[in-house]
Amino acid sequence: MHLAGSITALVTPFKDGRIDEERFREFIEWQIQEGADGLSPCGTTGESATLSHAEHETAISICIDQTKGRVPVIAGAGSNNTREAIALGTFAKKAGADALLLITPYYNKPTQEGIVAHYKAIAREVSLPTIVYNVPGRTALNVLPATMARLYREVPEIIGAKEATADLVQISEILEYCGDDFVLLSGDDFTVAPIMSIGGKGVISVVANLVPRKMARLCSAAAAGDLAETRKLHFELAPLCRACFLETNPVPVKTALSLMGRIDPDLRLPLVPLQAANLERLKEILRGAGLIA
Repeated sequence: MHLAGSITALVTPFKDGRIDEERFREFIEWQIQEGADGLSPCGTTGESATLSHAEHETAISICIDQTKGRVPVIAGAGSNNTREAIALGTFAKKAGADALLLITPYYNKPTQEGIVAHYKAIAREVSLPTIVYNVPGRTALNVLPATMARLYREVPEIIGAKEATADLVQISEILEYCGDDFVLLSGDDFTVAPIMSIGGKGVISVVANLVPRKMARLCSAAAAGDLAETRKLHFELAPLCRACFLETNPVPVKTALSLMGRIDPDLRLPLVPLQAANLERLKEILRGAGLIA
């Protein structure tokens, strides 16, 4: 398994309040055909916080079945409840996931020692390559570089991290402490180019839902050291990156995909439709990118 490049943080299509399996399968197939290097269901962008356990398992199963081993599947299986994370991870492994994406325990606010204990407990029960998902803006805690290095040393299952801090100093320290084999993936589409320039391996991307081929090209150019092409694609993608965060993710990206005719615009409360002014701005950006008429 090679985790690198553009890994799409998949949306979860809904219809009439349920997972829309037909659209989800079509969307996964389109992502693969457009060159996505990997797929990650049931993360933040997939509205995992509103999925029941049964729906969580359904979404992962659909993704793995439709992908059929053509690209890696990194299954979101995190929780602030260690036992729940073990249960979700156990299912993902049984279903055939290639790796786990495990968010740090949100709300509980454990110490750095508690973070280490959490991941060690999961690894004891679920031996599968694991990506630590560090997103302080949603969890109210930060995995410090020294802690990340400790996890990498002490938990063989942990192979890398999705860093959604946008803190390039912290990210540089993680790579310094962990070395070249650590799979550092950007968790912010804005920072893919700078992170890859110092040794990052790619991104788990929101904007790749809209333009999987272009994000894959950016990662490929960065990995090849083609600075001119990397810069060009970075700035071409910048308006879409901003568009995806006009409001809370995944509201803008699901709205954009509905405008593109790929999914229905259904969201789950407490998320609500995009505000009118932001909808007009989103349409303007999508037109500028040639994604809608």
